[in-house]
Amino acid sequence: MVFKSKIKWVALFVLALSMGSLLVHLSITKFSAAGLVQYSPLAALRQDFGSLIGTQVSFSSSFFYIYGSRSKKLWGNVKAFESLQPYANPRTNYPAPNEENNGFIYAKVFGGFEKIRSSICDLVTISRLLNATLVIPEIQESLRSKGISYKFKSFSYLYNEEQFIASLTRDVIIVKSLPENLKAARKRNEFPTFKPKVSTSPNYYIQEVLPKLKRTQVIGLILTDGGCLQSILPPSMSELQRLRCRVAFHALQFRPEIEILGRLMVERLRAWGQPFLAYHPGLVRETLAYHGCAELFQDVHTELIQYRRAQMIRQGIVNEELSVDSHLRRDNGSCPLMPEEVGILLRAMGYPPKTIIYLAGSETFGGHRVLIPLRAMFSNLVDRTSLCSQKEFSDLIGPETSLPQDLFQPPPAKSEKQLKEEWNKAGPRPRPLSPPPDRPIYLHEKEGWYGWITESDTEPSPSAMDLRNQAHRLLWDALDYIVSVEADAFFPGFHNDGSKWPDFASLVMGQRLYESAASRTYRPDRKLLAELFNITRENMYHPKHNWTVSVKEHLNRSLDENGFIRQSLFSKPVSFLSHPLPECSCRTSSATVPNELKGKDGRFLYGGEDECPKWIQHGQEAGSLESAGGKTDDSESSDYDELPESDDGDSKNGTTLVFDRDEEWDPND
Repeated sequence: MVFKSKIKWVALFVLALSMGSLLVHLSITKFSAAGLVQYSPLAALRQDFGSLIGTQVSFSSSFFYIYGSRSKKLWGNVKAFESLQPYANPRTNYPAPNEENNGFIYAKVFGGFEKIRSSICDLVTISRLLNATLVIPEIQESLRSKGISYKFKSFSYLYNEEQFIASLTRDVIIVKSLPENLKAARKRNEFPTFKPKVSTSPNYYIQEVLPKLKRTQVIGLILTDGGCLQSILPPSMSELQRLRCRVAFHALQFRPEIEILGRLMVERLRAWGQPFLAYHPGLVRETLAYHGCAELFQDVHTELIQYRRAQMIRQGIVNEELSVDSHLRRDNGSCPLMPEEVGILLRAMGYPPKTIIYLAGSETFGGHRVLIPLRAMFSNLVDRTSLCSQKEFSDLIGPETSLPQDLFQPPPAKSEKQLKEEWNKAGPRPRPLSPPPDRPIYLHEKEGWYGWITESDTEPSPSAMDLRNQAHRLLWDALDYIVSVEADAFFPGFHNDGSKWPDFASLVMGQRLYESAASRTYRPDRKLLAELFNITRENMYHPKHNWTVSVKEHLNRSLDENGFIRQSLFSKPVSFLSHPLPECSCRTSSATVPNELKGKDGRFLYGGEDECPKWIQHGQEAGSLESAGGKTDDSESSDYDELPESDDGDSKNGTTLVFDRDEEWDPND
């Protein structure tokens, strides 16, 4: 009994010690917690950068001010161009077309999206110049594909035929096909056909083509270069330039299925609550081969580019040697900016890592491998496959007949008799040992459109599936075009390349300049940027402060008058649609008239726009009042609401705030 009572007392003692220890720990925790402060990203930012943002003002106002100013610097409109308005209406006596004209013009258009769009604009202009009726052009990229949707053929595969015809009734008479009595004669090749170059002058059509058109009533045009009329026309033909604008920016509307899906993609990008930037790499095999940029890849794509370049030399398109120094071409600005370099430029400008970047272009030569560095710097890199479902793509394409898959078929195995015959024909004995067998080529190495290069020196003709995919690319480019035009900012990886072919990025830049000249469109000088990259090549991811300042200065200049004038100098002579000013715009009377600048040929490089008519100015004033009435009194707060990463509490925001004050910049920060 005594032993049991002692055990009870020991247990009670241990329990009391435990309770006492617990009370002591709780009291210590209570008193020590009085000195703890709950972590807040805003408070931490104030403590870390209080000396930079100013301690005399409240932190909330400083925060909104800094972020608001950053938003305007990255996404705001260019003030120098806010007075420019789209205005492509005729300015002089402009008679309507007469049905009793000189005859019909039919055309076959070859090439991709950008060549098709530019060629159609030239065709309408030529029809007006020759007073002829235009037959709806035939888009060969869709006609060559077998089994595509029966709903959409040729022109209607990409564009809205009814809209095209109705929009140009006061300019050109357009019909869907030749009259029945002329169709049979066309099949018998009774009508003359022409294959004009992209730089053909109006005099050629008046002196050479018009007499044959009057004599035969029908002529055919075959367009392969992305156009059939020179870009710069005499001042007396300014109405034809404005007609080009009406065709490109008003009449050429995509078919409803494309328009609806494209607008839906823009809405889905806007739904994230922050601005987005569209980026077109311009990595296309054709242009890379033309400029000799094969060594930028150092893999199988180098061989593919060289093969295409050899073809272009044989065809007379390229008049240079097959092997050239790609790095010298890059330093000269003839090669595209690689996605890695574009990512560094955007980070140097101050775009945060969570910026939404839309990747445009149906073809990115090099595939996802060349996009890895850009995706590492900007995690929100999206494309059409990120925004649309497979069903939406299928509905856009329409019903198609099934095609056999292009699977690699290994050569048939040789029989024992064939092997013996080869052995007997192998030559006199003793024979040397046969070489070891070649490594087998596996199926996954044969898949893809470049699989032929592993076993053949000749590129095979496009298969039925290849032709169908080329037709589908027209649709993908159309979707990307809609998104790129509507983007808050646009950055071209390769534009104005000097090849005399229209390119996707230049067409986007031209339409953005026409519809909203003040929108943020970068016009980088690749030669200057190559010099800057060569300076910091060994420290590309840790450039010095003065390097980032130089990049900012150049890209900001490319947005304003400097980039505008450069675009007019180098891009407009190749493609009028890439820079349709001053012919297709006007300037509001309230704006300050800029100092006009003319080139050596007498054309305006900057300025020279007519004053806008009153109905445009009244509409602009009403829109300005409406937009001003919708804003809150706190303009700084409204700027902040548009910003990316507004809810993010990490230290990346703080690094971006004081970017100008840092000695070095690290994209990984």
